[in-house]
Amino acid sequence: MNRRKSYILTSVVAIMAVLNVEGQTAPDVPRLVVNIVIDQLRTDYMEAFSPFYSGQGFMRLMRQGRVYTQAEYPFDTPDRASAVACLLTGTSPYVNGIVGQRWLDRQSLQPVYCVDDPDHQGQQTKDNTSAHYLAVTTLGDELKIGTEGRALVYSIAPNRDAAVLSAGHAADAALWIDDETGTWCGTSYYGDFPQWAQEYEQKSSLSKRIGGLNWQPINESIGDFNYFVSASAKKTFSHKFSGDRKYREFKASPCVNDEVNAFVQHALKSTMMGIDDITDILNVTLYAGTFDHQSVSRYPVEIQDAYVRLDHQLAELFNIVENRVGEGRVLFVVTSTGYTDPEDPADLSRYRVPTGTFSITRAQLLLNMYLIAVYGQGEYVETCMGNEIYLNLKLIENKNLNLAEVLERSSDFLIQLSGVRDVYTSQRLALGAWTPGISKLRNAYNPKCSGDILVQVSPGWTLVNENTHEQSLSRESYVGFPLFFLGCNLPAETIQTPVSIDHVAPTLAQVMRIRAPNACSQAPLPGVQLQRKE
Repeated sequence: MNRRKSYILTSVVAIMAVLNVEGQTAPDVPRLVVNIVIDQLRTDYMEAFSPFYSGQGFMRLMRQGRVYTQAEYPFDTPDRASAVACLLTGTSPYVNGIVGQRWLDRQSLQPVYCVDDPDHQGQQTKDNTSAHYLAVTTLGDELKIGTEGRALVYSIAPNRDAAVLSAGHAADAALWIDDETGTWCGTSYYGDFPQWAQEYEQKSSLSKRIGGLNWQPINESIGDFNYFVSASAKKTFSHKFSGDRKYREFKASPCVNDEVNAFVQHALKSTMMGIDDITDILNVTLYAGTFDHQSVSRYPVEIQDAYVRLDHQLAELFNIVENRVGEGRVLFVVTSTGYTDPEDPADLSRYRVPTGTFSITRAQLLLNMYLIAVYGQGEYVETCMGNEIYLNLKLIENKNLNLAEVLERSSDFLIQLSGVRDVYTSQRLALGAWTPGISKLRNAYNPKCSGDILVQVSPGWTLVNENTHEQSLSRESYVGFPLFFLGCNLPAETIQTPVSIDHVAPTLAQVMRIRAPNACSQAPLPGVQLQRKE
């Protein structure tokens, strides 16, 4: 073949390739991504009460969604704050800095709330709030950066930790219900309080309506369905919200989900969320826990009713969003915070089950006495919080002691105490995942705010703190929860393989064609690909 013929053939191939590319259309990006985090949602409860469901809530998710039946968090003992932070940052507390709702400030030795910030005034609330403890970007932050601030990012939740940590640093607003007044409120951290939120308060304030609210079973058959073998014979209930704790009780009931839906509907009508071709994010938190955070055995009919109501509330939320934005242009993500409120401790000794009480405050005192015997006089142990012990690092440094040796001696001493299953020091956790289960413990740890020693109490034992009067029963039972993707012509599929929640943020980033959060090292989930429009 001569040079001229070769050139012509090459040119033809190139032109055909260009024409083929031009004939292709990239998959559509959603106009709106709606992250729905359901606090304490459980797979077993969700499945148990399915006979009462409509076809448009849970059943729609299971029938039309991409369903991961076994989702899990990549760290130990998640709570609402750490779970929301992980979901939106794609990282664990070891990296994002949110180890829980509260931790200890090493300077003041006082508890710190995860979104407290005296430098940013509350709006319609006394609580000064920001996301400054969140050490990395969220999905919403990256969307703001990628669109040069044009995208809208809102977070709406009953509680301020969920609202602020899902909003991140650059959102347009994070809005929640104040514990004392029942008012929808925010923080100056995100700028001016939205005018539309003020209008909602003027027209539909919860404080004007709560006196007339009465939570009763949505269906007369609810009381006849007895899922819990230890439940009482109670078949009905009636709860009004009154007294000093009325808003806290309201927020710990399924009634709060109706309030969140109404507020979301007003927000969508009053803003441009999902209207133009720039993708926006709406973060929503709903509640599926027990009434007033009490045990299921105390309120069994209430939790059954809560799931039936949640089914209707999800269907309503889907309709509210799709009616505003358009069906097929919204991608819903639905998952859980992955924990449940603790049960009332039973008298396990009646059944010859190994049990007992482990006092973290007593362990603190005994450890300090031991270290005095080894190293001489001094307050080697500063304090304790939860199951963590904080050492006096300044004293150890001033005495020129080897910290690794002090930690090892402390661990060897504490492991001998009754009720202790294992002891993890900061240095042991820093070494990595060489012991089974240590990976999740390490991911739940953060060097800046976690204790120096973590005491793992044996299952069946109760951890108590005499100073704060807190107590918790150690239990490591598996609690399953699902992860759903729904909408934007995403093919329906059920995946039984376990999936870690820190893969959600990079998956959504890929769908929205933006960068994943800046500390997220996980890969997107395979198969979550939107379909091209014909």
